[in-house]
Amino acid sequence: MELLNRIRIVMINTSDSGNIGAAARAMKTMGVTDLVLVAPREFPTAKATARATGAADLLYKAKVVDTLDEAIADCQMVFGTSARMRTIPWPLMSPREASELVLNEPEGASIAIVFGREDAGLNNEELRRCHYHICIPGNQEYSVLNVAAAVQVICYEMRMGVLARHQGQQQGDPPSKPSMPLQFADWDEPLVSAQDMERFMTHFEETLLDIGFFDPSNPKQLMTRARRLFMRTRMDRLEMNLMRGVLSTVQKRIKGS
Repeated sequence: MELLNRIRIVMINTSDSGNIGAAARAMKTMGVTDLVLVAPREFPTAKATARATGAADLLYKAKVVDTLDEAIADCQMVFGTSARMRTIPWPLMSPREASELVLNEPEGASIAIVFGREDAGLNNEELRRCHYHICIPGNQEYSVLNVAAAVQVICYEMRMGVLARHQGQQQGDPPSKPSMPLQFADWDEPLVSAQDMERFMTHFEETLLDIGFFDPSNPKQLMTRARRLFMRTRMDRLEMNLMRGVLSTVQKRIKGS
């Protein structure tokens, strides 16, 4: 179950502390224990502890941060829970499909699953920070889930994926392969973290400004589409060093140094 220890549940701006407690309980029943809270409206509270029931220990060790960037800085894979991007499409999958990808992450990689506000979910900027979006395929006539219930569903799928993998290994079956084309379980270099990706995107935008390719007064979704491209590619450490070296060389040439 080591993989479950690398899954981090991130909750943003939760307004009802009872939902934090219920989410902690949902996590513990599935063996997921890493909880990070981004600027909760109220926490800690007796209400959260009461709703957590036997999972109050998760609340006591939960990390509280001010921004999403802090919450996911050291993670190599980030999922956002949302129906869809509100501007341009992003890779979208079910919780079960997401569990297949998680199973094929390199050993030691940290995975974040981000949940938004009870009334508004994740905003576009937060969704852009994610490699993939997870949508729970509920009833089309009424598909709105309480945030703690959504945490339960997704943690359940993650646990079931791990149990199926463990059972298959005991029986000598070959590891299952994800339905999506990218596989990183045996990659030769570590995948970059969310923090490194943000540094790269800043460098990329600065370079586009230097060469006059990007006009911030008329962006036309350019940086959003570039971010989608690079997030989908999922660069490793050497690939990112290569790309940043190219960008630095371009900047030096433009500045005549």
